[in-house]
Amino acid sequence: MRGAMGGPRLLLRRLREVMAEPVSAQARLDRIVIHIAANMVAEVCSVYVLRSDGQLELYATEGLNREAVHLTTLTTSEGLVGLIAEKAEALALADAQAHPSFSYRPETGEEIYQSFLGVPILRGGNTLGVLVVQNRARRTYSEEEVEALQTTAMLLAEMIASGELQSLAQPGQSLSLQKPMALRGSPLSEGVGLGHVVLHEPRIVIKQLVAEDPAAETRRLDQAIAAMREQIDMLIARGDRYGAGEHRDVLETVRMFANDRGWLRRLREALESGLTAEAAVERVQNDARAKLQRQTDPYLRERLHDLDDLANRLLQQLTGQGAAHGGSLPANAVLVARNMGPAALLEYDRANLRGLVLEDGGPTSHVAIIARALGIPAIGEVQSITDLVETGDPIIVDGATGEVQLRPPPDVEAAYGEKARLRARRQEQYHKLRDVPAVTRDGVRVGLHMNAGLLIDCQHVAEAGAQSIGLFRTELQFMVASSFPRLSEQYALYKKVIEVSDGRPVTFRTLDIGSDKVLPYMAKMEEENPALGWRAIRIGLDRPGLLRMQLRAMLRAGAGREMRIMFPMVATTAEFSQAKAVCEREIEFLRRHDYELPTELKLGVMVEVPSLLWQLDEICGLADFLSVGSNDLTQYLFAVDRDNKRVAARFDTLSPPNLRALKSIVDVAARHRTPVTLCGEMGGKPLEAIALAAIGYRGLSMAPSAIGPVKAAILATDLKATREFLTPMIDRPDDLVSVRHELRCFAERFGVPL
Repeated sequence: MRGAMGGPRLLLRRLREVMAEPVSAQARLDRIVIHIAANMVAEVCSVYVLRSDGQLELYATEGLNREAVHLTTLTTSEGLVGLIAEKAEALALADAQAHPSFSYRPETGEEIYQSFLGVPILRGGNTLGVLVVQNRARRTYSEEEVEALQTTAMLLAEMIASGELQSLAQPGQSLSLQKPMALRGSPLSEGVGLGHVVLHEPRIVIKQLVAEDPAAETRRLDQAIAAMREQIDMLIARGDRYGAGEHRDVLETVRMFANDRGWLRRLREALESGLTAEAAVERVQNDARAKLQRQTDPYLRERLHDLDDLANRLLQQLTGQGAAHGGSLPANAVLVARNMGPAALLEYDRANLRGLVLEDGGPTSHVAIIARALGIPAIGEVQSITDLVETGDPIIVDGATGEVQLRPPPDVEAAYGEKARLRARRQEQYHKLRDVPAVTRDGVRVGLHMNAGLLIDCQHVAEAGAQSIGLFRTELQFMVASSFPRLSEQYALYKKVIEVSDGRPVTFRTLDIGSDKVLPYMAKMEEENPALGWRAIRIGLDRPGLLRMQLRAMLRAGAGREMRIMFPMVATTAEFSQAKAVCEREIEFLRRHDYELPTELKLGVMVEVPSLLWQLDEICGLADFLSVGSNDLTQYLFAVDRDNKRVAARFDTLSPPNLRALKSIVDVAARHRTPVTLCGEMGGKPLEAIALAAIGYRGLSMAPSAIGPVKAAILATDLKATREFLTPMIDRPDDLVSVRHELRCFAERFGVPL
């Protein structure tokens, strides 16, 4: 290659001038390949662009037959060009025609060329095309030449990503970047959202690729690396977590990568090819992404997240860009993020938000709970979504099925548009039922209540047609705060919740943290089995100061009214007695200090630990009411983590053992005349709701959006007939796994809307 490293720098400067010229896209591409061929002392330079149909189309060439441009195509499994696209790796050959993947295309006239060097055109690790140079004579291309061509490919990647080349596509064709994609993840929050992509962490824009002063770029990179390392060290020293659900282990891994000699060497090699510091980071990360995305080993793919984190931190140091968005949004926005904390979601303007798509985040993540509370269709665990989208891309989110349609074709968009309209019409029908009591066809009334956790939920209690707030999750206030809420802040929230609930009762659940619900400002406890560990009432009883402060805030907020408080994760009657004693001490404290007290105080228990099933008589004698937490109770009964995809499908909430357990609770409560409500997700599904009503439940608490569908099912149900149909199946001593299919057929036969 000419003049040590002067060649690539000179080439990059010339290409930058070409990029600025006011010429057509084809003319610009034609000039680019001429400059590359001259600089690389090659007889041929060709650019192949990947189309949405998976074909690589020749878009420009210097040295091959010009007539072949836009006519020659290869699949990604065909020829040397296809091999480079498939593997996303450079390929240098002294005798190309001897390679088993060589594919001869007579229209190009390339049979006279021996040597071949090709590199993928990459962006975000995804292949957009292939850049090739060829020589007549046998020639071994140096590492510097490969590096220079890879660097040049970055300019072409930006040209493709900008959409400039779309105008050159054949009629009916589009580039790979515009291809429709159907993706799948885990449903987090129901609903259908149609809109355009907004990245929560906007992609950092590199404004200058070519270095003016290489020595200055080296200094900038060294300073940025030092600043980034210091930032990571400070975060670890403070014990802070970054982002949602991340913790010290992740930061330790990132610190390890930040000191990796191989990574630092690759950055410096990219700098030497004539790039700016930020372009060098982008180059190295592009290559790493391309390799790791194609790995099947989940551990290696997980390392991709760590490298992404590192590259983004370094780019933020170099550019000052990359802070997460918040506040206003364009119309019909669908947020896309790797992950997101609950507070970040609440910062966005709800009016324009149509959906949320995350790479991480399961159904029980904090942000999923907030999305459901806000009624935003949301999907989590969508692999590599942040790399596949561009800001402004059309996108459809189906929160019921977990499907994401990216850049959907017109027929798919029309089908989902109709689905959204149908959902809106159904919501309108449910709205008409708002003031109609949920009474079965044979005259049995079922109370429908609402789960809430934010003030915004409570404002919709009347609109949803709920009889009360059957569960107010107090931990959400703690999860979205940057520090532990003071007594005055807790009191203000609880008082406001009571005020906006339109005179309906509110059942407050004391702080249910631990397991997956770790507060940002609390040190994470390393536990073998966090779901079975130090959480909920166990923390409250071990740290009575926390429980006393919360109970004091609740009792003051309920002054002059009926107050309902329940304790989560109670495993023994002794724990409930201890919690009651703490509450009684707080009542005595308030009385001594002349605070007005609630006119009536009712204390209840969440039945979610199976040990309580054998203490039901005792607990009914102590508690004023019971609330069944079906989510935890079911997973503990079956010893199955409901968020673990490998085992979650091994049980069904409508299985006979689960229904027997639930029936035993309601039967004992009825004997003691203790009110009982079920407030898990099971109660918010129409089929499950009629099963629960049939076994004796007369109170169900659910998400606001579920009240309409459940009420419609209850109104159409003959409860006596359903009970007579269901009871024998629950008691049947055979291997019936679930009654779901039989019950669905029965309900549909009688016209129950499900």
